[in-house]
Amino acid sequence: MALHYLGLAVAAVGIRYKGQGRPTFAAAPSPFVGGSSATAEMTPLPIEPDWVIAGDPQARYCAHSQAVDKFAATGVWDCTAGTFRWYFGWDETVVILEGEVHIRAEDGSERTLGPGDVGYFRGGTWATWHIDTYVKKIAFVRKPLPMPLSYAFRAWAKFMPKKKAALAA
Repeated sequence: MALHYLGLAVAAVGIRYKGQGRPTFAAAPSPFVGGSSATAEMTPLPIEPDWVIAGDPQARYCAHSQAVDKFAATGVWDCTAGTFRWYFGWDETVVILEGEVHIRAEDGSERTLGPGDVGYFRGGTWATWHIDTYVKKIAFVRKPLPMPLSYAFRAWAKFMPKKKAALAA
């Protein structure tokens, strides 16, 4: 049933844009976006004052890239010392570039992440961040599909032929 609705949605989009060229969300993205986190032009991204627990953490951000469908993005984020709660509205994977952060998740688990460490935060969750001096990270964010679409996509993918690697080892 979900595949039926997915097919109807795709057909509706196709009919709507017939003769108008490609829909705006399907515009061809740049095939490569490169840059250096060291030279990223950081702009202030204030932390919600109600989320701050201690100190005066000052956060900054620089957008790097965004998927054509706007369901995924990458950016560089940094922050000075302080303790605050952070709400992850989207799934987020982080790679720490500089400094370190002490994290306490909603389930009570704690972890310190430093340069080279990777962390994943599920969308819709909170975590407490404690930064002793400074932290800089790359953030990869992804908006999850609604569960019915996710199930439909998985079912569709299961029946698609598997592609073999272009280069054999």
